[in-house]
Amino acid sequence: MKYDVVIIGGGLGGLECGYTLSKCGLGVCVLEQGDALGGCLQTFRRKRMDYDTGFHYVGALDEGQSLRRLFDFFQLMDLPWHKLDKECFDEVDIDGERFNFVMGRENFVKEFSSRFPHQKDELKTYMSVLADVGDNIFKSFDVAEAVDFYQKPAFTRSAYDFLNETISDVKLRKVLAGTSLKMELHANLPLYIYAQINDSFIQSAWRIEGGGQQIADRLADNIRALGGVVRTKARVTELVEEDGQLTRVVVNGEESIEANTFISNAHPVATLDLVKESQVLKKIYRRRIAGIPNSFGMFTANIKLKENSLPYLNRNQYLYEGVDLWDFAHVDTSSQTNAALISYQVPADGSSYAANIDILTPMNWTDVAGWDGTKVMRRGEDYEEFKKRKFQQCVKFAGKYIDGLEDSIEAVYTSTPLTYKDYTATQDGSAYGIKKDYQKLMFTMLTPRTPIPNLLLTGQNLNLHGILGVSMTSFFTCAEILGMDKIKDLLKIK
Repeated sequence: MKYDVVIIGGGLGGLECGYTLSKCGLGVCVLEQGDALGGCLQTFRRKRMDYDTGFHYVGALDEGQSLRRLFDFFQLMDLPWHKLDKECFDEVDIDGERFNFVMGRENFVKEFSSRFPHQKDELKTYMSVLADVGDNIFKSFDVAEAVDFYQKPAFTRSAYDFLNETISDVKLRKVLAGTSLKMELHANLPLYIYAQINDSFIQSAWRIEGGGQQIADRLADNIRALGGVVRTKARVTELVEEDGQLTRVVVNGEESIEANTFISNAHPVATLDLVKESQVLKKIYRRRIAGIPNSFGMFTANIKLKENSLPYLNRNQYLYEGVDLWDFAHVDTSSQTNAALISYQVPADGSSYAANIDILTPMNWTDVAGWDGTKVMRRGEDYEEFKKRKFQQCVKFAGKYIDGLEDSIEAVYTSTPLTYKDYTATQDGSAYGIKKDYQKLMFTMLTPRTPIPNLLLTGQNLNLHGILGVSMTSFFTCAEILGMDKIKDLLKIK
């Protein structure tokens, strides 16, 4: 059978593209290599307990906010969303001092002005810049302004310089950057990425009861209801080009599926590797894409807690001790843990006690590269010992801030960047995709187009990462097929 569009990868971006194109009447086939859909949205089940892999919370989901508009379109708003504490959705602990991040832009400025009264005007300036980005997120869909959009100061300025130039208090600068384990901070990170992500959570912050897998499953169900096909255990092993255009994919090394257009939700390097022979993919292009650095990965400990042992916190905890938040790339993440994000899963029974929590800490690819090429569950005792040591570091560190943590642990399941690479084909097990650089914007913020006219890209490696970023990017990809005017019509953007 021949489809209008074949989509490689059943992660968020691939599924969102599949839904949008199916809704517009195109014949769509989504191919996922794994047993389950979702990519980093996946949940896994152990001993009657569900654990999230990469999804923990989202922002801007209140009425009238940016992600709400997108999720209304994707029919995701009737899932069991759970709003975090307005008075403290994120707790930041830096060298033993605690700070609360509150929802609402005015409340945010008010809270930090009470802690840093001499920075009140600077905080207003800081928030106005974030708000300008957050309020104008859909301007990127305006064809007339698209050329100039990426020339705006938010793209041509680094987040690091913005903070240093706007906030004079060194401690406050650290605190404001303190929730940024949901991105990789570095000196050349474009201000736009920092501002868009942080502003969205300040607007409103939400968890989902039961895990992120529900998002992927709902999108897949909607695609099928519209006549599309969604398959798992369907690994694309080759993209076949003829006369400068792709004509088909090879699935699991034997089955061929034809299409007019192909979209890849996989990392661009993994995508190009699927094109074995090409008239239009030049070596210089392949080398350019392969040479773009990737952001760091994460070590994750999914912890099952003993019954009624640890109170549920309706907020996230960001913990730091003696660490430069802007330079994790040069930290020896294998032998020390001095930064962590603690996320609590919403109790299914409404209990005031948590059933499980996740501890996440940055981990560089070099820490696990020696085991690259080994198979899941068969990496050897030295790898298992490495993970055990890292977990013990995490518990010791987090235990300073969570009373009784170590005694509350019943079971633990750990993963590394190598796990993410094997399950999601993410280059270097990167948590946030390609490392964006404001000084090399056109080289690190990729467009959906490739040198092959009917091969498009989507996902976190293009413009923006995270749930909001990937959702926005999915529309940029679909616009290459449908036209941007159609996208604006679908989202009711005037």
